[in-house]
Amino acid sequence: MRVFHARLAIAAALAVLIGAMSGPAYSAGNLAGQTPIEVTVELGKPGQHAFMPNRLRFETGKLYKLVLRNASNDAHYFTSHGFSQMIWTRKVQVTQSRDGKTVTLAEFKGAIREIEVYPGQSAEWWFVPVAAGRVTDLRCGITGSDGKTHADHGMTGEIVIE
Repeated sequence: MRVFHARLAIAAALAVLIGAMSGPAYSAGNLAGQTPIEVTVELGKPGQHAFMPNRLRFETGKLYKLVLRNASNDAHYFTSHGFSQMIWTRKVQVTQSRDGKTVTLAEFKGAIREIEVYPGQSAEWWFVPVAAGRVTDLRCGITGSDGKTHADHGMTGEIVIE
């Protein structure tokens, strides 16, 4: 039922967006013209499995660039099925720093539910929240050598969309 309500909210938001883009309101409703709000999440650090910060807050209708940086020695997932149901993904970019500049290596579009970021690397998730709510399923599901997931070691979080 929750998925149905999220899909209904997404459909309603898209209908509003399409309506806003027809006629004189186009410039005010042009999501592609927004400057993204940048939010950075560190995915662990050497010896620690945690999202920093582990509580994220977004607003519907605004364009965000969520920068996922992994400074740890392990790969990490940024996974939240609930979050993916509440947003419209514009793109995900794989980036790398070269000569002090960020270079985009690849770009993905469409429904994204999980992003894996390798040690020392970054990814950017560009999205617009289209439904309000709170999800607590943010986690890293990678299993370590001890047989426990990174989430078992505390790599979990909460996302609120207002």
